Amino acid sequence: MERVADLAITLTRDRGTPLYDQVARELERAITDGRLKKGSFLENEILLADQWGLSRLTVRRAIQELVANGLLVRRRGVGTQVVSDQMAPPQRLGSLFDDLTDSGRFPTTTVLAHERVVADTDVVELLGIPRGSQVVYLERCRYADGRRLAIMRSWITIEAAGELTTNALAAAGLYQLLRDRGTWPHSSRRSIAARSASPVDAALLGIAVGAPILVAGATMHDRSGRTVEVSEHVYSGADYTMHLSVIEG
Repeated sequence: MERVADLAITLTRDRGTPLYDQVARELERAITDGRLKKGSFLENEILLADQWGLSRLTVRRAIQELVANGLLVRRRGVGTQVVSDQMAPPQRLGSLFDDLTDSGRFPTTTVLAHERVVADTDVVELLGIPRGSQVVYLERCRYADGRRLAIMRSWITIEAAGELTTNALAAAGLYQLLRDRGTWPHSSRRSIAARSASPVDAALLGIAVGAPILVAGATMHDRSGRTVEVSEHVYSGADYTMHLSVIEG
């Protein structure tokens, strides 16, 4: 059994990022660059806490982040192991950006709107926030391999959005940006409806007014159970296929 000892990490105690999040990012980088090999085991939390000069709670929370993200797995009586190709990690709630990247396609994004707005009645009810509250509204066009794929509209609570920047939104998926800011997408309730393209959506997707589109709506909850995002993704009916598996019980 290969165990990893004396793994050095770099922490900055005087910046805003919590220590547990810094530890999680350092461990993630060590996995990515191969310092933590697939299938290897970490030392126990007490030894790691002592080695890095941290509390055991901080180390445990960092490890839990990576377990939830599918990079580590806990094995009772054995320890914490780096996920290998032969191990099936738990599923992560991903964004369209994540899904395209995972499937080997190259996603790019144009940010059409990024502003604070007063939430309308529907958004207030779905987010469970007081009437008159402001939210961060995003409208983005997502491309895959240079081909226009979807128009994405999101209404996000001010607390969850934090200091999102337009440049960051153009370069990465929304859910990864939220994770980087300490908001972890945990569950989502989704719906899909067929509609005719409005003049606005037709222009954005480059299709005829009245052409078939698919509209995927969702409400996303973080690990605490709070609803932090309401979204609507609009796809051209000619370019989007939904696959479902049905197993007889």
